[in-house]
Amino acid sequence: MNSGPTLSIGVTGHDVRRLQRIFVMTKALAPNSITGTFDVTTEQAVKGFQQSAGLTVDGIVGAATWQALPADPNTPTLVLGASGSVVTALQRGLKKYSTPATDPGPVDGDFGPKTEAAIKAYQQDRAVQVDGIVGDQTWWVPAGAAGATLASFSGLTTV
Repeated sequence: MNSGPTLSIGVTGHDVRRLQRIFVMTKALAPNSITGTFDVTTEQAVKGFQQSAGLTVDGIVGAATWQALPADPNTPTLVLGASGSVVTALQRGLKKYSTPATDPGPVDGDFGPKTEAAIKAYQQDRAVQVDGIVGDQTWWVPAGAAGATLASFSGLTTV
């Protein structure tokens, strides 16, 4: 179950990015909509969600809307030197993407040079900024049939 501050048009920040990630995960927004600014596009996604969830349709994300939303995806920004379970998941996702250039090497939970090279190859293949950083665009750009993303290949989505 989610919770967060009240969000509406004009609000900016981490919680707006988190909300936008949820809507990208549920296919209500495109990945390039993750901006951290609650704009008209985000408001329309909120209204559509509120209507489908039987909530008051006001475009404002308050307690009832937060609680009705699916859980946040675990898609933090990852860079060279990162380690842990999300890096392990990322490496597994790159292996599922299954091109020779995107093979991160051993699934060891360490974001080393081979994983960075695999990310750069993935970014180039998916036409997002090639910087070796796994951020919102890299996690959420469509990666294949049926709306797959690197986040879904990695098992980090909740829907």
